[in-house]
Amino acid sequence: MRARSTFGTELRPVRPGVRPIVWSIAGSDSGAGAGLQADLKALQAFGVHGCTAVASITAQNSVAVTRVEPVSAELLDAQLDALAHDLPPQAIKTGLLGSVDNVRVVCRWVDRLRARGLPVALVVDPVLGSTTGASFASEALVQAYVQELLPRATLVTPNRAEAARLGLGVGQAYQPGQASVVITGGDDSKENGLASDWLHCPQASGWLSLPRVTTAHHHGTGCTFASTAAAALASGYCVADAVVLAKMATTHALRHAYAAGQGAGPVQAWPDFAQHIDNLPAFTLPGATTPLALHTQQPCALLNNPALGVYAVVDSADWVRRVLAAGIRTVQLRIKDPTEPKLAAQIQDSIAIARATPGAQLFINDHWQLALQHGAYGVHLGQEDLETVDMDALRKAGVRLGLSTHSYWEVARAWALRPSYIACGPIFATQSKDMPWIPQGLDNLRYWAGVLPLPVVGIAGIDVHNVADVAATGAASAAVISAITQVADPVQACRALQQGFAGTGFFDSTRLLSQLTFT
Repeated sequence: MRARSTFGTELRPVRPGVRPIVWSIAGSDSGAGAGLQADLKALQAFGVHGCTAVASITAQNSVAVTRVEPVSAELLDAQLDALAHDLPPQAIKTGLLGSVDNVRVVCRWVDRLRARGLPVALVVDPVLGSTTGASFASEALVQAYVQELLPRATLVTPNRAEAARLGLGVGQAYQPGQASVVITGGDDSKENGLASDWLHCPQASGWLSLPRVTTAHHHGTGCTFASTAAAALASGYCVADAVVLAKMATTHALRHAYAAGQGAGPVQAWPDFAQHIDNLPAFTLPGATTPLALHTQQPCALLNNPALGVYAVVDSADWVRRVLAAGIRTVQLRIKDPTEPKLAAQIQDSIAIARATPGAQLFINDHWQLALQHGAYGVHLGQEDLETVDMDALRKAGVRLGLSTHSYWEVARAWALRPSYIACGPIFATQSKDMPWIPQGLDNLRYWAGVLPLPVVGIAGIDVHNVADVAATGAASAAVISAITQVADPVQACRALQQGFAGTGFFDSTRLLSQLTFT
């Protein structure tokens, strides 16, 4: 996995070279399709170390569950005690627990570990029944979940039927301090051929959707989803990112499912799940009441030149003129104060200057209404702007759209809108803007430049010393602010930046344009 976002969560410290540890406390599946066996496959695929504590033993195959027997609370406690002395976890994932006593054992150990100062994430997959119809939970056990386990949870991952039994519903607003919830819909959501999950968590709420994978083999999908989310949390990802990664991993596992026995075969987790754009879900905009049909989304207008190159971010029409005169052809007018008395005039003048410059691509930051009014070439928006922007108006006007992102879930939301380019950052530490994210680094930029089939812009902390390294990732562009506007010789800085980006860059616009086909 790549650099982590700390948006909405602390970064869980993991010693360099040491794999994060995740405990799976769940049932053993004799058919090896779900339960602890599926959990270990998913944890290994993510690159963490999985430990197991057997809470229940099942007799099952691909056709039916014939017997379920929880282990004693004393035996479960002994397993967790042994692990705690040598292999303390960064995250715990629970599956089939089997008894009220076992729920309480888990609760005690979560409390003990946290009391020791370990910020243990708890992912609860409330396994209350099997897909073959077997019930695993009495009403007393359901109440133990609701009253004792869920209040300690970081994330709960029920399917629709389980959510109903637990009193969890789609569209509920997130309240500070409560568990995050993702209600998975792969088992019964068939709207527009989509598999759609409802997420509400500290970072965001909305639908995560992908086209349904058509397969008869889906045993272990819930286990794979919850275990991947636990692995991501253990690795330092925030909840929203962890859920996006879980969605990606589960979708990929479904594509690699295989027959084993006469019934539904198991899904197969693979470590390369995050390398495929067709696994990246669409994340709907705030307030959306239905899943977004990603495969029918109309893309925004394409860039005249997808190889954006050095991208100057400036705050006045005069600066737009200066950087264009210095040879830069991609510029953003970024005036953050909406009460600036000359805002409209600055936008109008900047657009006129860019129109008079051959090859110029000018983007107006934030002020999309004024940009439309004055016929702007492009608009650049942050994630917070997506709650109010009129996307239909932008598309009808043929305006190019760039979107800022800082993490998996923000990329998923940007990707859903099919923008003209996606900006990823902060790549390096920067003083130009107070950001709650750790620098993503060149590896993360290289990752997104390789996965996304549209231009990727690296932003934050870029200057003449590292612009060639940014170009070498395959990114289409390097956005620069202070390395131009706060130096003694801006003209020379513009030339040096362009030479640095062009000297080692290998952005392949032909490859990108061949991929920019949307069905």
